Amino acid sequence: FFYNKIMPRKGKIAEIFSKAIYADNPTLYTVGYLDYDSVKEVTLPEFIKVSENFETIPITRIRFIKKGNRILFHKTKQKVN
Repeated sequence: FFYNKIMPRKGKIAEIFSKAIYADNPTLYTVGYLDYDSVKEVTLPEFIKVSENFETIPITRIRFIKKGNRILFHKTKQKVN
């Protein structure tokens, strides 16, 4: 399954996705990802399908992950000086 694609990047996102898929209902999770100049929101199963298992949308473009109204992950923009 897709999980092997994100395992090298062990971290918060991998933990959330693993829990959502194997121990919870993945349709309860919303993923916000950068699509050109805007952030699109889709369910986790839809994100996996649209991203073709992270082939067309890399994990680095994920801006947030929510379960209901609760934010589980949020990526902040970092300024480079």
